[in-house]
Amino acid sequence: MDEGRPIFLQIAEQIENSIIDGSLAEEAQVPSTNELAAFHRINPATAAKGVNQLVDDGTLYKKRGIGMFVSPGAQAKLRQRRRDQFTEQYLQPLFAEAAKLGIQGVELRAMIEHYLTKEQS
Repeated sequence: MDEGRPIFLQIAEQIENSIIDGSLAEEAQVPSTNELAAFHRINPATAAKGVNQLVDDGTLYKKRGIGMFVSPGAQAKLRQRRRDQFTEQYLQPLFAEAAKLGIQGVELRAMIEHYLTKEQS
């Protein structure tokens, strides 16, 4: 756990990551709040707050008396949200800095291609 961020947000993000990477498939049951609380050694109310956040945004749904399950379409929705966040967090500042430095699109593209080629070898 990251001390600088609320635990309930970290719980929600961990579940999201499991959905994105496919380890929690759509329609799969997610761990209960008590299981999450025991695993992370946190208050069950904190775990419930993270899970309920995912219910509120439609990532999870409740089956009364059974538990929480991954909603159909959740993986695609989460990937799109994360891509949008990636654009805002990384690409917009990259393009702004490139513009300040006078780096044109073709040159920036070449720099990225060079970096990717170097990383793959």
